[in-house]
Amino acid sequence: MNHNISIIIPVYNNPKTIKQVVKDALLLNIFLIVIDDGSDIKIETIVEQNNNLTILRHDKNQGKGVAILTGIREAKKRGFNYVISIDGDGQHYPKEVLKLLPLLQDENIVIGNRVFKENVPNASKFGRQFSNFWIWTESGKWLNDTQSGFRAYPISILELNLTQSRYDLEIEVLTKHLWSGRTIKEVEIEVYYPPKGTRVSHFDKVQDNIRLSKIHSRLFFLNILRLSNIFRTR
Repeated sequence: MNHNISIIIPVYNNPKTIKQVVKDALLLNIFLIVIDDGSDIKIETIVEQNNNLTILRHDKNQGKGVAILTGIREAKKRGFNYVISIDGDGQHYPKEVLKLLPLLQDENIVIGNRVFKENVPNASKFGRQFSNFWIWTESGKWLNDTQSGFRAYPISILELNLTQSRYDLEIEVLTKHLWSGRTIKEVEIEVYYPPKGTRVSHFDKVQDNIRLSKIHSRLFFLNILRLSNIFRTR
């Protein structure tokens, strides 16, 4: 087992996929932390117990961002330096974790840049480019897949002033990590998109897009203030 790295899987109401995702992840011999974010069916009743696995549960759904931070705090308690977050909906192949490992150094974030092939909704393609553009305006760094949930995080992101709780935290953490002077790297990964109408997603097209718009706007204006202060001190 790699004693410096843990895999975390935030999951909410994906009973048909989580068992196989966990099974595949355990084959990597990396300690696994599953965060059940208030699922209707408790994950512990679906997934078999394993010495290389712990399951944490929120009694009520609190959002993906909160679940990720819960997993990172647990990893810190256990002495890990990095976590790799993958989704529990079956889109991510746990074996792709191996592509991220060589890049885990200097407390950088590593994003799994999804290779889009068949069955990818046009909305997802547009959303990725839209998000990439806004991260660039907020940080000056162009990234190719700022919406990917397949990421490696250093434990040090807990030191950032993170305020969001849902999908918007995954945006906030990238910009604030870059503001802290650290780097973000990317590596291409393969993903699976099931046929239209069969994928289970908890992304609310109205509420979550509003949240994302709000955090992008806030970060954009904070960046203007940040840059103004930098120039004033020179």
